Amino acid sequence: MSDLTLILLAAGNSSRFKVPVKKQWLRIDHDPLWLYVTNRIMQMGYFAKIIVVAHPEECPFMRTMCEHTIIAGGNSRQHSLRNAIEYVKAPYVLVSDIARSCVSFELIQRLIDAKEYADCIVPALSVNDTMLYNHETINRDHVKRIQTPQLSKTSILLQALKTPIEYTDESSAIVANGGTRHLIEGDILADKITHISDLSALQCLKAPSSAIFTGNGFDVHAFEEGKPMVLGGVEIDSPFGFLAHSDGDVAIHALIDSLLGAACLGDIGMLFPDTDNTYKNADSKELLAQCVLKLHQFGFVILHADITIIAQTPKISPYKEQMRRTLSALLHLPLSRLNIKATTTEHLGFIGRKEGVGVLATASLYYFDWKNG
Repeated sequence: MSDLTLILLAAGNSSRFKVPVKKQWLRIDHDPLWLYVTNRIMQMGYFAKIIVVAHPEECPFMRTMCEHTIIAGGNSRQHSLRNAIEYVKAPYVLVSDIARSCVSFELIQRLIDAKEYADCIVPALSVNDTMLYNHETINRDHVKRIQTPQLSKTSILLQALKTPIEYTDESSAIVANGGTRHLIEGDILADKITHISDLSALQCLKAPSSAIFTGNGFDVHAFEEGKPMVLGGVEIDSPFGFLAHSDGDVAIHALIDSLLGAACLGDIGMLFPDTDNTYKNADSKELLAQCVLKLHQFGFVILHADITIIAQTPKISPYKEQMRRTLSALLHLPLSRLNIKATTTEHLGFIGRKEGVGVLATASLYYFDWKNG
């Protein structure tokens, strides 16, 4: 059906979810929720184009995982939808939220079948409980639970979204702009994930894979006279530090690359580009903390890390335990799962000539198990 584009909204902050993982990044087997839902609906074969709206900071990572159009969302649902609709050329657009993860194919078919009935076709459910409004009982037959996905005429929706007034769904904006709305029977399977407890009712969602992922990192920095040396998050007694855009903590930089490698989330330059003055002279401990937060938000738990520092100078042994304590706190790891080793190059090469330090790091991750708590 080439006259229909799909927009999936996944730019929220999951502020009500109350777990470290953003709900759009919960793992369904291996796929994050946003990709699982996108691929699931795509299988219907109705859509000429699929647009996923993401948090601006997540767009680069999402683009590496699929070939759909990924665009940056705004600071509200309506702002995000307004950004997306600019990319729609088809006469009809189906808009849904990633949080409505188990939408049935039958519901989507009912929406498509009714597309000529009004400017916006809306699934709705009746209310079975007694309803109060401002302490007064009201007729529940006059109340409906409105769901997504909703199917709209693209030109009508585009005009309706130009208002500064914020609406919680497409049909409200369209009706307020003089358009028409047609209700069809909704589906309990289209209920929205708002809290972690909502997941237990969604039978279409498989548990995350129990696989373990390993990544390697390597970094090297030359010495710079007169600069403080920070290595493994610890200040080292040395007449020189590291030549680098940040504080040059080569051990943390290698560790960050190993973590990102295990998660297949690129490298340290992708997360903290050295062309960005925000990170000039940055404290690498803060960069590691941001990396760990990103991993948690993207559905990962850190299992273990192993670091090898290759240095002719300075002597690492006096600082190893302090490094372990510092890094284990940043990684949220017990000391028993963080190892630091040190070696020399027997005076060979630039490290042996005391021109710099190299570090190898390995880290392992697994998926956050939302299914079993």
